[in-house]
This record gives sequence, structure tokens and C-alpha cells, in this order.
Amino acid sequence: MQYLLLCCFEEARWEALSATERDRVMHDYSALIESLGKSGHYVGGAKLASTRAATTLRERAGTPVVTDGPYAETKEQLGGYHLIECRDLDEALAIAQRIPTLPVGGTVEVRPIEYRA
Repeated sequence: MQYLLLCCFEEARWEALSATERDRVMHDYSALIESLGKSGHYVGGAKLASTRAATTLRERAGTPVVTDGPYAETKEQLGGYHLIECRDLDEALAIAQRIPTLPVGGTVEVRPIEYRA
């Protein structure tokens, strides 16, 4: 079964970390991805650009409406994702607990993939 790990972090809090701390977190991410690749769990993922680079598309009365910025006003923003292959939710949660941004204030939403195109 596949699970999507949605990694969220408050952008202002991330930017407030020292460059050394951000580099350490990203180094730890690289090590995690390498480990998950070797174990056969890693399917794919990416670090996303800041919400300042986001564009949101909605539809109102049949007309597309494009706006700058993220889809919602939230304290934390989606910063990246990982698609993983696991036996079950327990294994997905065990992997999610290894996400390097958790100790510095991040959150991870673990969501099963229901449908693949």
C-alpha cells in the first residue's frame, strides 16, 4: 500500500533557523531518502518552493479564477512530500517519525493513497 507523507512547516519558523540548522535538516533528509530507497520504501517526493511562489486555481460559476499564493490561510505550509510503499499504516507512521523536520517544529500528515491514475 502506498502512503503520502505531507511535510508541513511554518515558513517563518524555517527561515528563523540558522543556516547551519537548515543544512543539517536537509542533510538528514538526504540520508533518510537514501535509506528508504535502499529498503524499497521510497517511491518519490520533492521539496516544494515557498508559498510565495504558489498559484492557486479555483472555479467560480464555471469560470477559472487564478490567484497568487497558497490555497488557504494556515499557520503551517506544505513544504514537501514523500510517496512511500508500506505494509500498513503502522509501518508508514514509523517511517514518518523519521522525518527530520519533526524535532524542529514540523508536522507530517500521513495519508493512504486511495486511487492512482
